[in-house]
Amino acid sequence: MELTILGTSSMVPTKERNVSGYFLALEDEGILLDCGEGTQRQMNIANIKRTRITKVLLSHWHGDHVSGLIGLLQTIGNEEPQKKISIYGPQGTKKNMKHLLQSCLFENKIHLEIVECKINKPKIIFETKGYTIEAAPMTHSVPCIGYAIKIKDVLRIDIEKAKKLRIPEGPWMKLLSDGKPAKIGQTTVLPEQVTQLKKGKKMVYIPDTTPNKESIMLAEDADLLLIESTYDADLREKAEQYMHMTSRDCATIAQQARVQKLILTHFSQRYKDIKKIEEDAKQIFPNTFCAYDFMRMTI
Repeated sequence: MELTILGTSSMVPTKERNVSGYFLALEDEGILLDCGEGTQRQMNIANIKRTRITKVLLSHWHGDHVSGLIGLLQTIGNEEPQKKISIYGPQGTKKNMKHLLQSCLFENKIHLEIVECKINKPKIIFETKGYTIEAAPMTHSVPCIGYAIKIKDVLRIDIEKAKKLRIPEGPWMKLLSDGKPAKIGQTTVLPEQVTQLKKGKKMVYIPDTTPNKESIMLAEDADLLLIESTYDADLREKAEQYMHMTSRDCATIAQQARVQKLILTHFSQRYKDIKKIEEDAKQIFPNTFCAYDFMRMTI
């Protein structure tokens, strides 16, 4: 998986930061997490083709997370008519998408699948043979959900173990890597004798919320946690008032969920320098970094 940060500002774009948008490249899928105004321009700058998008995961319907969507859909429709895009979002998404598509003279040329996630606990909302998308409810002023994208664990043939057991290459290798026993001559070989488990990577996006248990559950054992950190630790009262988090809240979630790496985003426009936000979080969770527009990382 490769994650590209397209916007790191909350509410309004600044000279340095655009509003929320994150692109996750996963095999032949392109997953866009939120789509604030200017997202498709940010994709241009980041050299990401808009037609790579196959899914859009919307956290909630505040404008700084969705205002770029209608322009993006129109552009994709012009560039690749008949393309299918699945849009996931919280309760109200079907109604809001209907209003959005009627908000201007708009000829929809693509096939849109709208999936409204009515959930009250973490739940897998999409699954293929290779990966899953899980959603969990957040605690915000409007219906809001976070997402976890996880590549499934796979069994790999351990060549050295196979050699020791004198197992030749053949069609049974596929059976064993699928977790099934294989009969080779008069011998039955079990998967655990010749395979090792390769853990799949997990990326989690926690958007606008106050701290809640669902965030910890969703982020559990993530390789990378991307999380909103609107305020530094000194502005706890303001964070509670507007139902956002401080940097220390984020670090505590990362610590409790046992994540590997914490990336903070969604910074208030009041911050010209976000060093304090990062420093506050590092006191609790050292492997913390503040995101910046066009930051790229392989997971």
